[in-house]
Amino acid sequence: MNKSFLLAIDQGTTSTRAIVFDQHGVAVSSSQETFPQIFPENGWVEHNPEDIWRDTVKVCRDALFIEQIKASQIAAIGITNQRETTVVWEKTSGKVICNALVWQDRRTADVCKQLKNAGLEPVVQKKTGLLIDPYFSATKIQWILDNTPGAREDAEKGELLFGTIDCFLLWRLTGGKVHATDVTNASRTLLFNIHTEEWDDELLKIFKIPKRMLPNVKDSSGMFGVTEKDLFGAEIPITGIAGDQQAATIGQACFEPGMVKSTYGTGCFMMLNTGDKPIVSKNRLLTTIAYRIHGKTVYALEGSIFVAGAGVQWLRDKIKVVKNSADTTRIAQAAKSTNGVYFVPAFTGLGAPYWDPDARAAIIGMTRDTGIEHIVRALLEAIGYQTLDLMNAMHADGAEQFTTLRIDGGMVKNDWLCEFLADILDLPVQRPREIETTALGVAFLAGLEVGIFKSLSEIAKTWQAKSTFHATMKSEVREKLYAGWKDAVKRVRS
Repeated sequence: MNKSFLLAIDQGTTSTRAIVFDQHGVAVSSSQETFPQIFPENGWVEHNPEDIWRDTVKVCRDALFIEQIKASQIAAIGITNQRETTVVWEKTSGKVICNALVWQDRRTADVCKQLKNAGLEPVVQKKTGLLIDPYFSATKIQWILDNTPGAREDAEKGELLFGTIDCFLLWRLTGGKVHATDVTNASRTLLFNIHTEEWDDELLKIFKIPKRMLPNVKDSSGMFGVTEKDLFGAEIPITGIAGDQQAATIGQACFEPGMVKSTYGTGCFMMLNTGDKPIVSKNRLLTTIAYRIHGKTVYALEGSIFVAGAGVQWLRDKIKVVKNSADTTRIAQAAKSTNGVYFVPAFTGLGAPYWDPDARAAIIGMTRDTGIEHIVRALLEAIGYQTLDLMNAMHADGAEQFTTLRIDGGMVKNDWLCEFLADILDLPVQRPREIETTALGVAFLAGLEVGIFKSLSEIAKTWQAKSTFHATMKSEVREKLYAGWKDAVKRVRS
């Protein structure tokens, strides 16, 4: 039977999705399940890994069933995932020892402050390209080992394994035979030296992490293992893994230095391809690995915004001012402006370029005239302002002026938001034919290994813009709006 399909597992922060792509990179079937977010304390965010595992198996089976595709027709599986989220499980039984600590979780902020005060951030940044922040995996692992009875002793004896979500799913899919990750996920842990491309002993000592817990690190495209036959009816090779933002960079075909994409999902992440040399940011951006294929590493500069779509979920689920996320388009269009209202969505602190874990969300500038439409529009505008923050930081780090910005993720279905992005950035914004570029990117990686795609240049030819948005805002209006945003951020931080 012709193995002409690729199955992408896209395990995100709020949902798990499986998409089947054909040999041309066109989605033919998909299934999605949302799962609970757990908030034990202020600033803490957890997931139950068993929810994620259950949903992963279900959506894969459902995506195949919908179009009556047999497992024997799947050439390969690719896995992309919410990065930094931390899982620890027992090596022998496979049982997780506690809930996963999500990338948004801020419980280790005090530990990070102590490490910074000890003067350790320069050496950490030099080796990893990252800043010391609760965002990354290292202090999460440390917290689990120090706060789960017996965990540190078991880890020292080699009885516990650590993994980001991709690693955990790979381990489960292969029946516990493979404990591995790819370089993109490894590069987000604060434990991986992006220059030597190895786990770093000095970093492991700083964060008190036993090396034997850590997975093997592989290329983003390559043979990782095969699924257990009883999961889907046949063994399927797993040949692509990448963290979600790196996968989206590949799905957007940003293969040349200077190309940039921005993904709008739970958070917002802008990634600039910098080629084969890592650029150390002087403006609090992250230096990271974009991908490694056939042993060749490509680097990127990244700016991370913690809250984008998560802010819309807050409007919908917590204060219930919208019934559906899609309503925000209509509501924003109904307001001619925000009437001076600014919404700084620092629910879990501020990411790049501020890196302020203590900042908290605020709505500023409200009067008796303020209505729901102003607050909703202010939240959407905040996504644009934060993107401009990132773009300005990249330019300050030496990036040339962008000619276009390629955008993707669930939020870019909102035409109003796309047009505001073009206006506030003063830049053409391109929305691709396939906005689920995260899943598409890891399908490309999986397909490269099994020969469905021959090269990155072949993949680049499949990319098509569906819509392009152009700036129409006057420069004086843009400057005034952005000055108000900077003032609002200053108030939140102080």
